[in-house]
Amino acid sequence: MEEIINKVASSALEVFDLEDYYPKGVRTQIDISQWLLEGFLLKEKDFREHLKNHDWTQYKNQLVAINCSTDAIVPAWASILVTIQVAPFASKIVDGTIEDLDAALYEELLAKVDYSLYKNKAVIIKGCSKKPVPMRAYVIAATNLQAYARSIMYGEACSAVPLYKAPKL
Repeated sequence: MEEIINKVASSALEVFDLEDYYPKGVRTQIDISQWLLEGFLLKEKDFREHLKNHDWTQYKNQLVAINCSTDAIVPAWASILVTIQVAPFASKIVDGTIEDLDAALYEELLAKVDYSLYKNKAVIIKGCSKKPVPMRAYVIAATNLQAYARSIMYGEACSAVPLYKAPKL
Protein backbone atom coordinates (compact mmCIF):
# COMPACT_ATOMS: atom_id res chain seq x y z
CA MET A 1 0.00 0.00 0.00
CA GLU A 2 1.32 3.43 -0.97
CA GLU A 3 1.88 6.06 1.74
CA ILE A 4 -0.66 8.89 1.75
CA ILE A 5 1.04 12.26 1.53
CA ASN A 6 -0.68 15.46 2.61
CA LYS A 7 0.36 17.73 -0.26
CA VAL A 8 -1.51 20.69 1.23
CA ALA A 9 0.46 20.56 4.50
CA SER A 10 3.77 20.26 2.66
CA SER A 11 3.03 22.99 0.10
CA ALA A 12 4.42 26.51 0.23
CA LEU A 13 0.89 27.86 0.40
CA GLU A 14 0.48 30.73 2.87
CA VAL A 15 -2.92 31.08 4.56
CA PHE A 16 -4.19 34.60 5.22
CA ASP A 17 -6.92 34.11 7.82
CA LEU A 18 -8.95 37.25 8.46
CA GLU A 19 -10.32 35.68 11.62
CA ASP A 20 -6.80 36.10 13.09
CA TYR A 21 -7.34 39.85 12.83
CA TYR A 22 -10.85 39.85 14.27
CA PRO A 23 -11.16 43.03 16.34
CA LYS A 24 -11.71 42.35 20.02
CA GLY A 25 -14.34 44.24 22.00
CA VAL A 26 -18.02 44.32 22.85
CA ARG A 27 -20.13 45.52 19.94
CA THR A 28 -23.29 47.48 20.61
CA GLN A 29 -25.81 49.07 18.32
CA ILE A 30 -27.68 52.19 19.35
CA ASP A 31 -30.95 52.44 17.48
CA ILE A 32 -32.15 56.04 17.27
CA SER A 33 -35.72 54.89 16.53
CA GLN A 34 -36.17 54.09 20.23
CA TRP A 35 -36.26 57.84 20.87
CA LEU A 36 -38.61 58.73 18.00
CA LEU A 37 -42.36 59.10 18.32
CA GLU A 38 -43.75 55.74 17.17
CA GLY A 39 -40.25 55.02 15.83
CA PHE A 40 -40.64 57.48 12.96
CA LEU A 41 -41.06 61.08 14.06
CA LEU A 42 -38.30 63.09 15.70
CA LYS A 43 -39.59 65.73 18.07
CA GLU A 44 -36.48 67.66 19.04
CA LYS A 45 -37.48 68.53 22.60
CA ASP A 46 -38.49 64.93 23.41
CA PHE A 47 -35.45 63.52 21.61
CA ARG A 48 -33.07 65.69 23.61
CA GLU A 49 -34.87 64.77 26.84
CA HIS A 50 -34.51 61.04 26.07
CA LEU A 51 -30.79 61.50 25.43
CA LYS A 52 -30.38 63.50 28.62
CA ASN A 53 -31.98 60.72 30.67
CA HIS A 54 -30.21 57.81 28.95
CA ASP A 55 -27.49 55.94 30.87
CA TRP A 56 -24.48 56.44 28.60
CA THR A 57 -22.09 54.77 31.03
CA GLN A 58 -23.35 51.36 29.87
CA TYR A 59 -21.27 51.85 26.70
CA LYS A 60 -17.96 52.19 28.57
CA ASN A 61 -15.13 50.72 26.43
CA GLN A 62 -17.60 49.35 23.88
CA LEU A 63 -17.54 49.49 20.08
CA VAL A 64 -20.69 51.34 19.08
CA ALA A 65 -22.69 51.50 15.84
CA ILE A 66 -25.34 54.21 15.64
CA ASN A 67 -28.23 53.81 13.23
CA CYS A 68 -31.99 54.02 12.81
CA SER A 69 -33.71 50.70 12.16
CA THR A 70 -36.90 52.24 10.80
CA ASP A 71 -37.49 54.11 7.54
CA ALA A 72 -37.69 57.40 9.45
CA ILE A 73 -36.08 60.42 7.88
CA VAL A 74 -33.73 61.52 10.64
CA PRO A 75 -31.80 64.78 10.42
CA ALA A 76 -28.00 64.40 10.43
CA TRP A 77 -27.66 66.28 13.69
CA ALA A 78 -29.55 63.51 15.54
CA SER A 79 -26.82 60.92 14.95
CA ILE A 80 -24.17 63.50 15.71
CA LEU A 81 -25.88 64.38 18.99
CA VAL A 82 -26.02 60.70 19.97
CA THR A 83 -22.33 60.42 19.04
CA ILE A 84 -21.47 63.36 21.29
CA GLN A 85 -23.34 61.74 24.19
CA VAL A 86 -21.71 58.32 23.84
CA ALA A 87 -18.19 59.52 22.87
CA PRO A 88 -16.87 59.94 26.44
CA PHE A 89 -17.58 56.25 27.08
CA ALA A 90 -17.23 54.28 23.82
CA SER A 91 -13.87 53.16 22.46
CA LYS A 92 -15.06 53.41 18.83
CA ILE A 93 -18.17 54.88 17.20
CA VAL A 94 -19.43 54.52 13.64
CA ASP A 95 -22.58 55.53 11.84
CA GLY A 96 -24.23 52.37 10.56
CA THR A 97 -24.78 48.75 11.49
CA ILE A 98 -22.65 46.29 13.43
CA GLU A 99 -21.37 45.05 10.04
CA ASP A 100 -20.33 48.62 9.19
CA LEU A 101 -18.59 48.79 12.55
CA ASP A 102 -16.73 45.53 11.89
CA ALA A 103 -15.73 46.78 8.44
CA ALA A 104 -14.34 50.01 9.90
CA LEU A 105 -12.42 48.06 12.56
CA TYR A 106 -10.95 45.74 9.93
CA GLU A 107 -9.95 48.72 7.77
CA GLU A 108 -7.90 50.09 10.66
CA LEU A 109 -6.31 46.75 11.54
CA LEU A 110 -5.56 45.61 8.00
CA ALA A 111 -3.88 48.94 7.22
CA LYS A 112 -1.19 47.97 9.77
CA VAL A 113 -0.42 44.51 8.34
CA ASP A 114 2.99 43.97 6.74
CA TYR A 115 1.91 42.42 3.44
CA SER A 116 5.52 42.23 2.23
CA LEU A 117 5.75 38.96 4.21
CA TYR A 118 3.74 37.45 1.32
CA LYS A 119 6.12 38.63 -1.41
CA ASN A 120 6.28 36.10 -4.27
CA LYS A 121 4.24 33.55 -2.32
CA ALA A 122 1.10 31.62 -3.15
CA VAL A 123 -1.54 32.91 -0.74
CA ILE A 124 -4.96 31.58 0.10
CA ILE A 125 -7.42 33.93 1.76
CA LYS A 126 -9.24 31.60 4.12
CA GLY A 127 -12.93 31.60 3.34
CA CYS A 128 -14.63 29.90 6.26
CA SER A 129 -14.72 31.62 9.61
CA LYS A 130 -16.61 31.29 12.85
CA LYS A 131 -16.59 35.05 13.40
CA PRO A 132 -18.49 37.60 11.29
CA VAL A 133 -15.88 38.83 8.82
CA PRO A 134 -17.39 41.51 6.55
CA MET A 135 -16.90 41.29 2.78
CA ARG A 136 -15.06 44.61 2.88
CA ALA A 137 -12.27 42.93 4.89
CA TYR A 138 -11.80 40.32 2.15
CA VAL A 139 -11.65 43.08 -0.48
CA ILE A 140 -9.05 45.03 1.52
CA ALA A 141 -6.95 41.92 2.11
CA ALA A 142 -7.04 40.89 -1.56
CA THR A 143 -6.17 44.40 -2.72
CA ASN A 144 -3.18 44.62 -0.39
CA LEU A 145 -1.98 41.07 -1.04
CA GLN A 146 -2.12 41.56 -4.80
CA ALA A 147 0.80 43.99 -4.62
CA TYR A 148 3.05 41.24 -3.21
CA ALA A 149 1.71 37.73 -3.74
CA ARG A 150 2.65 35.49 -6.65
CA SER A 151 -0.89 34.14 -6.60
CA ILE A 152 -4.05 34.56 -4.56
CA MET A 153 -6.76 32.00 -3.98
CA TYR A 154 -9.89 32.00 -1.86
CA GLY A 155 -11.42 29.25 0.26
CA GLU A 156 -9.72 26.23 1.77
CA ALA A 157 -6.53 24.60 0.53
CA CYS A 158 -8.43 21.50 -0.59
CA SER A 159 -10.93 23.49 -2.67
CA ALA A 160 -9.46 26.91 -3.38
CA VAL A 161 -10.78 29.22 -6.06
CA PRO A 162 -7.97 30.93 -8.02
CA LEU A 163 -8.36 34.71 -8.00
CA TYR A 164 -5.06 36.21 -9.13
CA LYS A 165 -1.75 35.22 -10.68
CA ALA A 166 1.04 37.78 -10.98
CA PRO A 167 2.27 38.37 -14.49
CA LYS A 168 5.63 36.76 -15.28
CA LEU A 169 8.35 39.30 -15.77
